[in-house]
Amino acid sequence: MFKIAVIGAGTMGNGIAHVFAQHGFSVSLVDLHARQLEKAMETISKNLDRQVKKSLLTVEEKIKVIDRIKPVEQIPVGVLGADLIIEAATENEKIKLQIFRDLDQHAHPEAILATNTSSISITRIASVTNRATRVIGMHFMNPVPMMKLVEVINGYATDRAVTQTIMDLSRQLGKTPCLVQDYPGFISNRILMPMINEAILSLQEGVASVEAIDTIMKLGMSHPMGPLQLADFIGLDVCLAILKVLQEGFGQPKYAPATLLVNMVAAGRLGVKSGEGFYQYGSESKDLLISEKFRQW
Repeated sequence: MFKIAVIGAGTMGNGIAHVFAQHGFSVSLVDLHARQLEKAMETISKNLDRQVKKSLLTVEEKIKVIDRIKPVEQIPVGVLGADLIIEAATENEKIKLQIFRDLDQHAHPEAILATNTSSISITRIASVTNRATRVIGMHFMNPVPMMKLVEVINGYATDRAVTQTIMDLSRQLGKTPCLVQDYPGFISNRILMPMINEAILSLQEGVASVEAIDTIMKLGMSHPMGPLQLADFIGLDVCLAILKVLQEGFGQPKYAPATLLVNMVAAGRLGVKSGEGFYQYGSESKDLLISEKFRQW
């Protein structure tokens, strides 16, 4: 396996492209929007510069990594000759299903089709292709260059040889793969999202402030980041989408998203990506400030 295609040049897509290129793979980074591709390449370059500063890479190695990544605006061109194609588009089922229909049409018949989805059924995604045995989940964690985990998710029909290939490949990238089966939220988000939702409910009910909730979980439970700050980092819209998948998939009220979360997403307060969530994020300030909305809590 030598050539990789990554569909989607957002935060996850550019991180996945970065890691594969750093480990010697040729990567096509595919996105419909030229500006998104430009931003992705700028981000990759900045992240590589950080690695150079920390003496993790040389300047020459950085140049080689950049040279291995080819930005492409069309799926048919981007997936040509690819052995593995990883979809890293937005967490929207309709969009992902259409992408997989297109990939199935244009990819080589033996190519493995992987999705970086954090909650959507692999079996459902595979069902729109004619190669269900070659569809698998490959859920990287953000930020991809730093985080060691890859959650590998089997669909109902995923071939064992495909699973083994992805497990081995993840190790080749310096990651630790963990194999799980195709149930809503898999393992990572089935456990994480109810915790985040409970933290939001606690804030909504006035049990404690943003700062108190996050500090208790950091100092008391040894979490590196509090659940509310983590939700901002993930994106409150993404958290809401995953909770809806869990609620629909299991049909249990315990997964119902907090009203506060629903309202914040409706108001466009999505966390880091919008500049404000439970905290405020300013490009000029390095300080993390509690959002004006919650100062009195």
